[in-house]
This record gives sequence, structure tokens and C-alpha cells, in this order.
Amino acid sequence: MSSETVVGGFRQVVGGSAAPGTVAENTRAVVFAELLTGGPASRTELSQRLGLSQSTLTRAVNPLIERGYLREVGVRSSSGGRPQRIVAVTRERHFVVGVKLAPRAVTAVLTDLEATVVARSGLPVATDAGPAEVLALAGQAASYLLRAHAPSADRLLGVGVGLGGHVDASRGWCVHSGVMGWDGVDVAGPLSTALELPVVVNNDANGLLVAERWFGAGRDCESLAVVTVGAGIGCGLMLRGELFTGTTGLAGELGHIPVLPGGPVCSCGNTGCLEAVASDGAVLAAIERATGLPSATIADALVRARAGERAVLTAFEEMGAALGRAMATLCNLVNPGKLVLTGEGLIAWDLFGPACREALAVHGFSTAASDCELVTHPADDDLWARGAACLAIREAVQATR
Repeated sequence: MSSETVVGGFRQVVGGSAAPGTVAENTRAVVFAELLTGGPASRTELSQRLGLSQSTLTRAVNPLIERGYLREVGVRSSSGGRPQRIVAVTRERHFVVGVKLAPRAVTAVLTDLEATVVARSGLPVATDAGPAEVLALAGQAASYLLRAHAPSADRLLGVGVGLGGHVDASRGWCVHSGVMGWDGVDVAGPLSTALELPVVVNNDANGLLVAERWFGAGRDCESLAVVTVGAGIGCGLMLRGELFTGTTGLAGELGHIPVLPGGPVCSCGNTGCLEAVASDGAVLAAIERATGLPSATIADALVRARAGERAVLTAFEEMGAALGRAMATLCNLVNPGKLVLTGEGLIAWDLFGPACREALAVHGFSTAASDCELVTHPADDDLWARGAACLAIREAVQATR
């Protein structure tokens, strides 16, 4: 199609008939990405946001409307001038698949360009499954969505995959994941071959970060942090409007900062990491050490804590305090305007939240804690997979944020 060119293995959505790589094509790509990530706008607002002349903006927008990538969605009155037509992305013009890899399950979702979930599929993972088996399951879950729910092949942009740990996004490799127990695993290659689609892979917290920045609580914030709590502790960073991943993709490993010298052994092999004292498994281990009575799941521990079992409640409070100290460290380092705390572990927020907030306030330097608006909401597997879908959308539209 003349409106799509291959960029880094992905079709880049630009619209029009300009030759690949020309100024006209690049401008259309920038306009499309801005409308997707910044939301609907008039042509005047777009020209101001992008620093483009009205004539240049019109030459970019009109072909995108003609080819169905954008549409006019209403009219906004303006003071002293003619009403302005509002332009928005046609979200159903293309679709992507998002896949979340986790130790016990793989979850796949099919979404439109605004990461609205159209269909989902999930498969359990055996406790002794290796990387090849997990990736085969991921391929099966994604293949089901493509067979049963996907539109025509030319409307599929690709696949995004998220998993916890150190991910080399440029190669699509998992360098190291303590949660998955993986080292040096090619994730993109096998999935791309199986699905015959381009695949982008990144840390799962970065996927949630992009989703929050584009479509969630972070839409109005240029410096944003997302911290995830559950099976592990993750973190994604958006600084001055750009996703920050560090030199090799390691930025944001909040779960592996040392918070308790001589503390429990972490999945990374070190001791006293935040993940070793504040993840779901760490809380369950602390409860068993304190009471001698194991809780098989966090849900069981919640029942015991809410029933007034003091030692169990203390375990949650200590977990919250450790998490709050780590969040204060994060705020002191990068001074974000908003911090979204999410993950499956947020179902226990009523138990660890007060201690977490107190520690954040106490250990935040100067105004670091008060500068940062704290937003909390739980995440399930579907939300993680939706974040992975955002990774594919981001690659396809060549967005920098």
C-alpha cells in the first residue's frame, strides 16, 4: 500500500501517495502520531502544537482523511473566527495484538489504534515450562485472535510483547528476567516467524506507561512514572515527553534497588531488593515467617488481614513502607509530575496504602513528594496485554513518547 512503508519491520502509518522518506510523508507521520497520542484537535491547534504552517498542516491532513486514517468528528466554535473542525484518528483503521508473558499464563488481546480491546485469549503456563514452550503458547493465543477476530491482513500492524525484566528492545531479546527465569532469550524472532507479523518487545511496565501517557491518567503530564506491584516490582519512566529506557533498556528497575541490607534473597540473586520485600511472594513469605501459617495466595492473606490478624496486617504495612521509601527515592531522582501505582498487587491498597503514602511523604526531599500526584488503580492480565499492544502501536506510528 502506498500509505504504509516498512520502518524497523513495522508498517508506518502515514497515508497519502508521497514517496517513502520524503518530507511530505514524514510530516503526515508526525501529524498522525500527534493526533493519536495527544487526542483530537482542530487544524489550528495542530499547527500550533507541531509548529507547522496552516498550509503545510492542510497538505498533511487532507490525504490522511481521504484514505480513512483520520476523520472529522465535530465542530468547535472559536472567538472572532469561523468554527473549527475537529480531526481525530480513525481508530478502527488498523489493529494490533498485545501479548503479556507471565510465569503462570500468557494473555493476548486484539486492539484498535486507541488500544481498545476487541477480543482476548489466554492460556495457562505449566510451572516447568521453558522459554520455547511459553513462546509457543503466546503464538497460539495470538493466532487464535488473528483467526477468529482479526480483520484483513493489510489492517494488521504487528504484535507487541511485554514481560518483566531487562529487555533489549532493539533486538527483541529478554536479556534477563528473574520473574520468568530467563536469560538471553530471543522473544521477537520465534513469534514473528510463527505469526508472520513484525513483533516489538519491551519491558511490560513500559507498555503500561505508554498506555497511561496516551490514553490514561498521564495524558496531561510530560514527566510521568508508572510503578507496578504484584509478582514483581516494575517501573516505567516518561521524562519530558519521551520514554526513557537508559543505555541498554535497564532504566526503571525500581524493584532491584536495595532497601533492606541482609534481607531476603531476590529473584535477581541479590539480597534485600525492593522486590524481595514488597512483591506478592515476598509478602506471603513474610506472613509465613511471622505466623508459621502459610497463605497460598494474596487473596487468602487479604482475608486474614481484614479479619484482624495483626501479624498479617503488619506484613502488608511493612511492605507498603518499603514501597513508599522506594517511591520517594524515585521522586527525589527524577521529580515526576505524576506517579501511577498499578499492578495486580493494588487489590491490597487499603492495607499497605497508608504506610506507603506516609513513607513517600517522609522520605521525599523538599517538595518531591508533593510535586508528584499519586494515582492508584489495579491492573489485571488484560491491562498488561493492552499495554503491550501500545508498544506495537507506538512502533507503527513512530511516536517518541
